[in-house]
Amino acid sequence: MDGTAARGPVRAFIGSFTSAGGRGVLAADVDASSGALTVTGATAALAEPSFLALAGTVLYAVSEVEEGAVAAFDVSGAVPRPIAAPVAVHGAGPTHLALAQGHVLTANYGSGSVTVLPVGPDGAPGPATGGARHEGSGPVADRQSDPRAHQVLPAPGGPWVTAVDLGTDSVRIYALDPGSGTLRPHGETALRPGTGPRHLAFHPAGTHAYVLNELEPTLTVCRWDATAGVLEPLAETSVRPEGASGPSYPSEVVVAPDGRFLWAAVRGDDSIAVLALDPDGEKAALVATVPCGGHWPRDLALDPSGRRLYVANERSGDVTWFDIDAESGIPRPAGAIDAPAASCVVFG
Repeated sequence: MDGTAARGPVRAFIGSFTSAGGRGVLAADVDASSGALTVTGATAALAEPSFLALAGTVLYAVSEVEEGAVAAFDVSGAVPRPIAAPVAVHGAGPTHLALAQGHVLTANYGSGSVTVLPVGPDGAPGPATGGARHEGSGPVADRQSDPRAHQVLPAPGGPWVTAVDLGTDSVRIYALDPGSGTLRPHGETALRPGTGPRHLAFHPAGTHAYVLNELEPTLTVCRWDATAGVLEPLAETSVRPEGASGPSYPSEVVVAPDGRFLWAAVRGDDSIAVLALDPDGEKAALVATVPCGGHWPRDLALDPSGRRLYVANERSGDVTWFDIDAESGIPRPAGAIDAPAASCVVFG
């Protein structure tokens, strides 16, 4: 593990589902010695702010509703403050967003599309300048009848943006033009049919990516060629212990800053899977699973030091945190706060 102490005061921001009793976007102070969270304020100015991204003192949130939107908040104070009115993404049910080259990008699950919005001088997103609508389907009829874009994430090296589509069992690669705010289709990586890829995370060396599948509890290890913009699947490994049974729906994956470990949240099992990575990042092996401290872990996040792991447990309505053993990578419970319908945690 990195072991580097966090630099300066650290704050956390928690997204939640307002329709399920969530308080909207919560801000919290983080105790440097214990990792404990203390909520300083919340705003319900945006409906269903299920996923967040932070740039300095500006926090971005999707509004995961039928006619989706993105909003920006000034988080320099104790309570997040909307900077401007939410901006339409012209897509349904945005579940994820990311920042890339002066733009906000959203993955719109309901419409199977990706949207690009420019960021203005005040940090607020402007009207959409580009995007892409996916096509295709998968073999799981009730989940894959249409494209279901679940994550959009800039890739290391070059202009590349990845879009993970649960409905089409694939990861699309786009080139983002920062001048025009448009996406150019570059390629599509097919994964095993019926796996339902949900999210991916890159190795810190930028040479590999790890795709977490939702419809089958597996992780697909891929090689990433930043020069060519090509993602190549190599192998799959389970994120459940051998013999485990019952429904499970993996949700989020994060990689240690030193590239030695990877953690995956698994709903249904209500667990955190711990996988060890080989020195090249090309092989992943399940070494342990531990309880997530609640029910239905929707999101995982490392704090800036890389020494603690935080879990947003949606259905039990809490955020739990764990100290990570530096040698084994195994998280050990350290605390929790109430956060109704918690869906996302980010740090800054």
